Amino acid sequence: MVRDRQHGPIVELNRISVKRSRSRGGLAGPDGMKSVFGQMVAKMSLMSPDALFLPHRVWKVKFVGESVDDCGGGYSESVAEMCDELMNGSLPLLIPTPNGRDEAGTSRDCFLMNPQANSQHHMNMFTFLGVLMGIAIRTGSPLSLNLAEPVWKQLAGMALTPADITEVDRHYVPGLMCVQQMEGDEKTFTSLDLPFTTTSAAGNEVPLSSRHLRITMSNRHEYVRLALNYRLHEFDAQIAAVRAGIARVVPVPLLSLFTPYELETMVCGSPDIPLNLLKSVATYKGVEATAPLVQWFWEVMEEFSTAERSLFLRFVWGRTRLPRTIADFRGRDFVFQVLDKYTPPDHFLPESYTCFFLLKMPRYSCKAVLREKLKYAIHFCKSIDTDDYARVAMTGAGVEENGASESDTDDWDSIGSDEPMADCVSLYST
Repeated sequence: MVRDRQHGPIVELNRISVKRSRSRGGLAGPDGMKSVFGQMVAKMSLMSPDALFLPHRVWKVKFVGESVDDCGGGYSESVAEMCDELMNGSLPLLIPTPNGRDEAGTSRDCFLMNPQANSQHHMNMFTFLGVLMGIAIRTGSPLSLNLAEPVWKQLAGMALTPADITEVDRHYVPGLMCVQQMEGDEKTFTSLDLPFTTTSAAGNEVPLSSRHLRITMSNRHEYVRLALNYRLHEFDAQIAAVRAGIARVVPVPLLSLFTPYELETMVCGSPDIPLNLLKSVATYKGVEATAPLVQWFWEVMEEFSTAERSLFLRFVWGRTRLPRTIADFRGRDFVFQVLDKYTPPDHFLPESYTCFFLLKMPRYSCKAVLREKLKYAIHFCKSIDTDDYARVAMTGAGVEENGASESDTDDWDSIGSDEPMADCVSLYST
């Protein structure tokens, strides 16, 4: 294990094997262990308490097969990649809400803990999810997770109510009330042949009693009680594992001081990308803040959707959400630099240096060209690489868009994070 004052242990992550597996239609191995998230779970023994308490990078990343020396951008990218995996079905930890599956009610775009993910291996993964949440709270670097409000309520130490179930599954409680209020006799219930089971949030049938096989007139109230109790405590084990992970980084009793919304904001920031906050930390090199090119850039950013702004942050900083406040930027400015080496400028894509929160922009001729090039870059230029072919392409005569796009999110960090940024740019441009 290698550690310095700026980061924790160096960990190797193989994203190439993960992407190859996905391209063949496969998953990230059994229980997601071949995912980036799974690889990090396997390396949790390296994370000592002093590393978890670091203010910035808890680990330093070495991406296998990717030529990048992580000075912050690789670390942010690894966290963003794990959040993607949690939300895109690569891992078994989270599931869409029942409302999301049925396309009805509230919280359709949110996720719940998977109650079926209950093995010891899964619990270790949930614990690491809690570690990530604790790191986000401690460092002010938000996670891009869209968890339903009842999850945050339980993480804050609050008990769920039937209203919380309705928030994620609008049909469940009314269904129980129908059973409880049904009129008739035992013959009526026998004809309905209702099993003494309930549907979990994951959509699986769960038996509620070893004594009863069918709902009857005499046991219906017991059925409703057991079914409601099951759904109110369905995720208790998973929530406990996540809270245990959070406790490795921040004191869990303090979480009860916050509302679920406040806790969500501390962990995930806001899914909106407030441009006023980004502008407040912006600095400009090679161009005046009042120049048309700068004005075009901010106008295009205003026109972007929330999803596109998130992609822009991923492109330029390796993150998908802004910190909560200016103080949480920890003195890191967003640098907008314009260089005249791009000729003709309209033939080149913008470049970014995620370790330095730096965007290098050609001096485009109009707003329409800037919009086109920036949109292409954020959607299609997602690798982090400083391979020689990228630098050669950038300096080769007559190279246009293809050459520029190869270096889209390069982290030329081998000089070390304490070197002046001008030296970094000079080295990369040579």
